[in-house]
Amino acid sequence: MMISKPVFDRLGFGLWIGAFLVVLAMVLWSPNTRTVLQAYRDGSEAFLAGQPLYHVDLEAGYLYAPVFAALYIPLMKLGPHLGGLVWHVFGFAVLTFAAMRQVRKLGGGELTWLLSFGLFLALPMALGAIRNGQATILLTGACWLLTLSALEGRRAETFFWASLAIIAKPTAIIMLLLAGALRPRLIPVLVLAVLFVIATPYAFAPAGYLNDQYGDFAHMLTSMAVDKISRFVASDFTAPFATIGLPIAESAATIVRIVMALFTLSAVIWFDRKLERGPAGLAIFLTATFYMCVFNPRVEPNTYAMIAVPAGLAIALLWREERGGILASVLSTVLFAAGLTGVDRHVHDLLYPWFRPIAVTFIAGSLIWWFWARARVKVVNAGVANG
Repeated sequence: MMISKPVFDRLGFGLWIGAFLVVLAMVLWSPNTRTVLQAYRDGSEAFLAGQPLYHVDLEAGYLYAPVFAALYIPLMKLGPHLGGLVWHVFGFAVLTFAAMRQVRKLGGGELTWLLSFGLFLALPMALGAIRNGQATILLTGACWLLTLSALEGRRAETFFWASLAIIAKPTAIIMLLLAGALRPRLIPVLVLAVLFVIATPYAFAPAGYLNDQYGDFAHMLTSMAVDKISRFVASDFTAPFATIGLPIAESAATIVRIVMALFTLSAVIWFDRKLERGPAGLAIFLTATFYMCVFNPRVEPNTYAMIAVPAGLAIALLWREERGGILASVLSTVLFAAGLTGVDRHVHDLLYPWFRPIAVTFIAGSLIWWFWARARVKVVNAGVANG
């Protein structure tokens, strides 16, 4: 079975762009509705005034690095309408560019269809984070482009995308560690990017003030990793167990995260060495986002937007390579349906917060297995040819 119909060459991409234009209209109409941008503006205003950025006891409000507050100041000064518009366009453009670049790396035929169908499948799960203006969208695009640049050994691009990813969210350090493991010669570049991001705010504020903010930031990050506040409900792999009344102890959860980190490292190294260059980049980033979504202790439902587009493109690739099939049909349905759980309030209440980690684990696990099997066939065929 093959669903490569001419209409889908444009339909999916058209819906992706059309939905974003609707989001922009909503931002202009009501910039303070369903948005996290107020927290960004509050951080920039506090930075300008030399006031504390973080409410360490509450672990709420502004939760980003000091550099984010410093660099968001121009957007804050543009006001909620224009500033929000520029922020949404920037994050969306980076993510879309990353997807387009990845599709070009995949090669083969039907590239327009691959991009269109992949974005169509990803749209429901990604749209909530896009609408809210969450930095997760920028983080996803920057980490994806970092992955592709690092695999190609492009030092300047690696530095730029690594810096942008860390600015977006500190969890980008996971992708930097994987990039360093895959390309050790780029480790100095990645370290330089981290140092650059840390040092940048000192150009805009006194050193004493920033030293205090970095201390609070580090304390908040470490406490948030183990302490659960009442207003935060984790949507990581522990959520299904907590929902049925069998919460996992933090020590046990930490062990699981460490084991899965080792699995992630092993998987990306395998894909880098055994898969073709184009599919390898997609498989590596998909595996990394799976870990960053399901095994991050501070995961929220909209965090899963990070895996939506790479999973959509991977499913589209599966469709193309296998000419359809049951697995591709099931994964397409699950990914698309998983993004619709927030449309109806009753469905959302029923499935929150346990459904998305299960659905994404099924999707990502199946795709990782498919990439592994694809690489295994290549290794076997190469062995036969050499024999």
